[in-house]
Amino acid sequence: MSSQTYRGPAYQIHTERLIVRCLNPTDARLFQETVDDNLEHLRPWLSWTRHEPRDLNEKIERLRQLRSAFDAGKDFVFGLFTPDQARMLGASGLQTRPGPGAREIAYWVHRDHCRQGLATEVAAALVKVAFEVEGVSRVEIHCDPRNTPSARIPERLGFEHEATLRGRKRDAAGNVCDEMIWTLFKERYPRSLARQAEVCAFDVVGRKLL
Repeated sequence: MSSQTYRGPAYQIHTERLIVRCLNPTDARLFQETVDDNLEHLRPWLSWTRHEPRDLNEKIERLRQLRSAFDAGKDFVFGLFTPDQARMLGASGLQTRPGPGAREIAYWVHRDHCRQGLATEVAAALVKVAFEVEGVSRVEIHCDPRNTPSARIPERLGFEHEATLRGRKRDAAGNVCDEMIWTLFKERYPRSLARQAEVCAFDVVGRKLL
């Protein structure tokens, strides 16, 4: 995608049931409540939970950092909200750590809303944004092989399981664990279910990107 037409990144994404948008410091109270309510649900899988719970001021500072990284194009973390944005149902990201021309999708969903297809809905939307707005050549999803529901999502969306890396990371308890790497390349994207996802994406001033 040429620089003349690109207006990304997408700051807000509308899916069938969710508003997926850039997090702001003003979301701190809602963010704190949602994280605190899901700590035991998330601890087995997400290493950052070892630093939780944190007080409101720390949450404000964290969201300031996330917003700064988003605006600078360094990393893209989103909150998952109900259509009226009164409730936060989780978080996701288009992370830049795989390097130029690639993104890594991460996601977690509120414990009361698991097994409703929301994580798949969000992942599909971010796949579409990654390829059609960001113009990347590949998208990755990493997950713990013990987290079977999470691993089903890339499989469902047509990702290829490239490898399971042994003892590659640590969980919230500090234990060494394995990591599955799933990849979807640009050439295979047209055959992915994500290609058919009903998604609207908007830039920072509300211009439609998708």
